[in-house]
Formats: sequence, C-alpha cells, structure tokens
Amino acid sequence: MEESATPNNDVKARVEEVLQTLRPALQMDGGDVEFVDMKEGIVMLRLMGACAGCPMSTMTLKMGIERRLKDAVPEVVSVEAV
Repeated sequence: MEESATPNNDVKARVEEVLQTLRPALQMDGGDVEFVDMKEGIVMLRLMGACAGCPMSTMTLKMGIERRLKDAVPEVVSVEAV
C-alpha cells in the first residue's frame, strides 16, 4: 500500500517545490498561493492576499503557475483555483 502512495506524495512534493520558487514574486505584489490538493493530474490551488481579488489572477494561474508546473512536473495536467 505504501508503494502506491509514494509516487503521489513525490509528485505533490515536486509541485510544492515549484510553488516555493514562485511565491517570492507573488508575495512582492501582496499575494500568495497555497497548494490544496492534486487529483488525476489537476492541481488545486488557493490564491491568497492581493491575488485572491486581482483581475489578472486567472492569467497568473494559467499562464504563469500552470505553465511552470507543467514544465517541471510532467504529471500535472492543469491547475484550478479553489
């Protein structure tokens, strides 16, 4: 049982590593991002602070965060805000 959980945990850890590299830029603008969950390749994130209400948040999520995650973690299919 533990073997099947390990790859999923590894993917989640790699997603979190990428998010850590993106956080400083978001925090400079008064925002942040929180990793909520990942199911079937879909990463669920919560945008916080200034990012939560920003009109550009969809672009940040899709064009910025999603693109970086897909490049670094091939298991990522898409990113959604929750």
